[in-house]
Formats: sequence, C-alpha cells, structure tokens
Amino acid sequence: MDLKKINNLPELFFCQYEKQKDKNKILLSSLRELGKNYSWKQTFESINNLSSELKKYVNKGDRCLLISENRPEWFISDLSIMLADSITVPAYTTYAERDYEYIISDCTPSVIFVSNKEQFNKIKNIIKSKDFVKKIFSFEKLEEKNKDEYININDLILNSNISNSFETKITRKDPACIIYTSGTQGNPKGVILSHGGILNNCEGAIEIIKPLITNDQTRFLTWLPLSHSYEHTVQFVQITVAARIFYAESIEKLIKNMNDCSPEIMTAVPRFYQNLYQKINASFNKATGLKKILIKKMLNLGLKKIQKEPLNFIEKIQDSVLDKIVRKKIKSQFGGSLKTFVSGGGALDKKVGFFLNAIGLPTLQGYGLTETSPVVSCNPINDIRVETVGPPFKGNEVKIAEDGEILVKGENVMLGYWNNQKETEKVLKNGWLHTGDVGVFENNYLKITDRKKDIIITPGGDNISPIKIENELVNSDLFEQSIVYGDNKPFLVALLVLNEEKKSSTDEEIKFEIEKINKKLSKIENIKKYFTINEKFSIENGMLTPTLKLKRYKIIQKYKNNFEKLY
Repeated sequence: MDLKKINNLPELFFCQYEKQKDKNKILLSSLRELGKNYSWKQTFESINNLSSELKKYVNKGDRCLLISENRPEWFISDLSIMLADSITVPAYTTYAERDYEYIISDCTPSVIFVSNKEQFNKIKNIIKSKDFVKKIFSFEKLEEKNKDEYININDLILNSNISNSFETKITRKDPACIIYTSGTQGNPKGVILSHGGILNNCEGAIEIIKPLITNDQTRFLTWLPLSHSYEHTVQFVQITVAARIFYAESIEKLIKNMNDCSPEIMTAVPRFYQNLYQKINASFNKATGLKKILIKKMLNLGLKKIQKEPLNFIEKIQDSVLDKIVRKKIKSQFGGSLKTFVSGGGALDKKVGFFLNAIGLPTLQGYGLTETSPVVSCNPINDIRVETVGPPFKGNEVKIAEDGEILVKGENVMLGYWNNQKETEKVLKNGWLHTGDVGVFENNYLKITDRKKDIIITPGGDNISPIKIENELVNSDLFEQSIVYGDNKPFLVALLVLNEEKKSSTDEEIKFEIEKINKKLSKIENIKKYFTINEKFSIENGMLTPTLKLKRYKIIQKYKNNFEKLY
C-alpha cells in the first residue's frame, strides 16, 4: 500500500478492508469482554452505520469529544467521526471535572461519545449549560430518564443495510483530531493533527516494523490509552499492516493479557518497562546455584551484543544455548511470541533498555511529542542503540538549533493549537517546530540530552504542567511558594515555602491542605510527598528573575537531594 497516495485515514481503512473483507479475519478483540470480536467486515459495517447516524448532528469540521477506556468501540467511533468529516477530540477518563469543563468549553463539541454511565456522569452537569452539544452517543446503556438525549451505538452498528464504500472528500491537510496536552501556564492546549500528519507517521513506523511482519496477521496488544497521541497513531499503523488488535483489560492484568493473546508487537511507555525490569531483576536476584550462573552469563553476553562488542567463537555457542534455555523461558512469560517492545512517550532509563535487550526482550526506544503526530525518530530492530532515540523517520526533517534545541519540520508537524494562535506562534517558526528538547546527533542517531520546557513527563507518558499545580498550591493561604518535581518519576512531590504567618503549621495541617488541593487535580497530578524550607525565593538570593518568575532549574539543582530522598 502506497501511503503517499492515501488522502485520509478513513480511506486508509477502506483500502485495507477491500483486501481483507473476504478472508473472514478478526480485526478487533476485547480481552475485557471475551467473545467480543469484530471481523474486518463487521468493523466496516459498524463504522459506516455509525457515521451515517452521526452526520445528522455534525457538519464538516465539527468536533466530537470521545471519553472512553480502550475497547473496540473506541476504534469504530474514531473512524466514524472522521468519516463524517468531523474531528475526534479524545479525552482521558482520568481527567478532573475542571479539565472536562475547560476542554468542552474550548473545543465546543457538537457530539460527545461516552463509554458508559460512569464516564457520562463526569460531564453530565457540565453540558447542561452547553447548548452546542446536540447529542450523546454511548457504548453501553446509560439508563437516563430521557432516552431521547442519547443514542446507544449498539442499536446502530452491525447492520448490513449499508453502501459498500467510504465516500469522503477529506484531504491530507484537513484536521483529523485535536489532542489536548498540558500547557506551561496551566490550561491544556489542543494540538490539531492532520490526516496527512498521521499518515506520514505511519510511513515511518512501517519502515521500523517491516522486518518484524513475517506472517499474515501480526498481533498487537493495546493498553496505553487511545486518548494518548502515541497509541492513537499506532491504531492506524495497525490498519496499515492488517494486524489483529487486542484491547487489554488494564495495566494490572497486562502480563496475564499478554499470555491470553501472545502479542508480537507491543507499544508501551517507560513506566511499564521500569516495572518489568524491577520484577524480572528481583526474580534473578533470588536465583541460586547453576541457575544463577546461567542468568549471569546470559546477561553478560546479552550486554556485549547490545553494546556492539564482538563475541568469540565459544561465546557465540554459549549465547545460542542460553537463547534456548534461558531467554526462551523469559519470553514465554509474555506469551512466547514477542518480537519487540516499542518504547515512547517519555525517556527510557538506559539501564532498563540495556537489561531488556540483553535478556531477549528487544526494546526499541523512540522520540516524539504530541505536536509531531507524535513520532520523530525510533531505533530500528537491526541496529538498536540504547542510549539514543534512533534515526529520524522518513518524511520529517530534524535539525539542531545553535542553542542545542531539536527542531522538526514536515507533514507530521501539527497544524497548530486549537483557538490559540499566540502559543502556536511560540513553537512554530518558519515551518519548524521548536520542541523544547535539547539533543545531538551521533552517526545520524538522535540523542536527547536535556529539556528546555517546564513540562513534567511521567513514566506513563503523561505530560503534566507543574505551573498549574504550583498555582493551586500557592492559591492556598498556607503556602507562599512551591516547586513541583517528578520528571520520569512514579509520582509527584513538592517543595513548599509556608506563608510567614503560617510558619507554625503542623505536619498534619499541611497534609490536610494538600489533600484538599489534590481533590481539585487529576490523579496523575496529585502531590504524594513534600518537604518544607524556611528560605523564601527572591531576586536577592538568585531564585527569582527580575520579573519574579521562579528559576526552576536553579531551585531544583539546589534542593535535588531533598527531592530525591522522597523517592
């Protein structure tokens, strides 16, 4: 399939459907609801039917908010929205009410999709005052008194009374989705990604996974929220290779689900790999006798290989034997068929990367951001360089500015921020996206060395604005100043400066106040631990700029040990 000739994402699906429709293959499978499977034909019919109903409520360019856990209906709704010439606005199910309020007011959706009553209840009160919302579509019964207010999509899909084509005039330059990401000043920013941008990303991804596609239907396991730009784009890569897609039950059941469906390719964020490393390493540490010797040898030889150190003849034989008696056993714990993990959405600790590759779980680290649809670069399977994020994808140019900032140009770069020209102009200059990340090239492989922007990226790949949380803290009469810390950490912590008249506050009073503030924030934004200092930040002590902005980097460096002790 020549992706350059595809005009839009529904067309991508239709072209692949034409090739698959007579093969009676399953495309979508839910591991939460066993037996809920959709063949290519059933998926096609569902998308077409839902899109036909949706067109009664939307015009070209209208936004449709989508709030749901990962499940087959997510995929079907996303394509239906696009086929109806509308724009998908995915939202995390973990948002706080204020986030939904902001996003709904900002993107003014004509239609809102919710998975169930729990998700509907989060927005029920908000939409009462929003007359632009014309209809609610749900994946399950909402049991509302006035059933005319919503449509259960199960009443629409899987109806064979449809036309056998996808008719749409969408171009590659048209918006496909608006994905909200945290802004440096607290309010989320809606990143507008085009159909061409995501298709362009698919081209680069296919180059990476082409050596891994060795059978008729590659199995993918999806668990990262589809509201994340990374997983949202991955579903179109899955279409491109005619994959079978399994939707995981939850992160807690991920290893079980891997054994349920034996995935060959799985995309995840650093948090997953960190947990994996801890569990496997703990198991290795318990080994004794011959088992311990074999594990140590396997790790040593694996590390030599991934670090491009040559093995001698004896070592090659040993490594081949260890593949069969140790690495194969490790791989069997994850379904037995895994060809590669792909890591994105945040920085992968190099120790974790070396370890996983050494024990026979190939892990490809990539780099990107929501604004680039989202991938910029990724390591190829035949030449993994753990401390880098790989060569740039085909179709996007990457260069390093004089100050070291990574700049990206290409079709994959966003169209801009929704309703926010000012912020758009800050990062898009002469066609180049200023990423806020600092890096260098090493033999055409990109290496990230630092970050310019004040965004915290969690191991789960979530982007968090520390300023938003700090503002909440200093809005309290207890705290005068604060710094939130937690980049690539399992949770957020804070440095607090108490107000002068509150210096005598007890630890219990501080905890109570933080609990109150946490209720206003989403779960990933919650402050779990803290420490207080007596010194107030000022221009005089070099911690504030002349315009009274916190010198975040300088403060964090000074109190780095205090922060780290909290973990």
